[in-house]
Amino acid sequence: MGSKKIYRKYAMLIVLLILLIGLSGIMLSRDREEHSQSKGEEAEATEQTEQWEKGYNLPLDTKKKKDAEEECSAAMERISSQYQNMDKGNTSDGVLSDEEIVALKDVLKEDGLTVTGADAYSTMENYETMEDFLADCQDGKEGTMVLYKVKSSGGLNRTEFEYDGEDLYVVDTISEWSGDGEPVISSTSYTRVKWWNYTEKGWLSYELCAPQPPEVTEVVDASTMIRIRPMEETYRELSRKCVLALGYQGNNLLCSNWNTSDLSRLDYNGVFESFYEMKYGTIIDYDRYADGIKAEEFESLIMEYLPVTKDELRDYAEYDAETGTYLWVRLGTGNYSPTTFGTSIPEVVEAEEKGNGILELTVQAVCMAACNDNAMTHKLTVQFSDDGTFQYLGNEISEEELAKVPEYQYRFGKQWEEADGE
Repeated sequence: MGSKKIYRKYAMLIVLLILLIGLSGIMLSRDREEHSQSKGEEAEATEQTEQWEKGYNLPLDTKKKKDAEEECSAAMERISSQYQNMDKGNTSDGVLSDEEIVALKDVLKEDGLTVTGADAYSTMENYETMEDFLADCQDGKEGTMVLYKVKSSGGLNRTEFEYDGEDLYVVDTISEWSGDGEPVISSTSYTRVKWWNYTEKGWLSYELCAPQPPEVTEVVDASTMIRIRPMEETYRELSRKCVLALGYQGNNLLCSNWNTSDLSRLDYNGVFESFYEMKYGTIIDYDRYADGIKAEEFESLIMEYLPVTKDELRDYAEYDAETGTYLWVRLGTGNYSPTTFGTSIPEVVEAEEKGNGILELTVQAVCMAACNDNAMTHKLTVQFSDDGTFQYLGNEISEEELAKVPEYQYRFGKQWEEADGE
């Protein structure tokens, strides 16, 4: 009997020991799990803190994201009928015309939305709300503002600006049309604005926080310019008619000094395609002119817009007398070094009548790549006829303004070297 009691006693001790070991293991496992969870939470918190400091790919509240996407989809539905009825087959790349973009803007305007477009010199509808918001931000007042943009594809960008009294943030929702003509949200992002400025001319420029080297191999350009205050209608029409197709790259009509007393330094071979677009409303057919442009066609078009003679053209431009053609080649890496100034958009800001149909236009170059609403100012003289046609008579740039302009490259090296050597 004594041995049985001892056996039971040891058996109970062994069971108790096993239980204690098991409980200890459970407690140790739980401690490890809690420690691991705590470390995970700390790591997640650290990661979020670092991301907030970076300012991009910020975590977005689920409800805010849902509301933004639902509102963007609703706006897409509002323009759906108008969009579906547009003849998008007119363009090979599905890009809408300026008139079609304006038509979609008008639909959203009727709903009281603040909306702009991708069309040149776009008017922001209901812009006063945006100006009031920016004025409040400048005064340090918290607030939010939603701006829609009709893209050239017919899709929408919904940009919600959020100011917390210190920093400006952007919730950007992008929507497109599916192949079946249904609205699709492609992305929604939440980003802090690194800096922003509202200019006296009525342009909002800002730069979003974005990845920078060494995190990425190349610098990310996250700057944006948006016209808030609309242009005067007269200046908008003059801009569309006289300077939009010219721009500041591929020809030097707007970025050099010249007048009717000396037409020798204009790049006629380069400006041909700009005049072609102005006259026919479409870009030049590159293949058609790969072997040059017949003299009659070239001279007729150039002389329509400039007071130059055939003999002068054959002297000043690159002309092949044997074939009776003017040389032409499309703008590319071999004859053009890209510059930020070259991407500027010219806009007329003043117009002074000089009599006899002559207007002196004050033109400013808006360089969106540099967030500069006046990269250069110049005076362009044009003369209108009673039938609405016009000719360019000269362009004047002060020495101070000319210093802001990169040296011009002619379309053909020979002409460039001759002009450069004078």
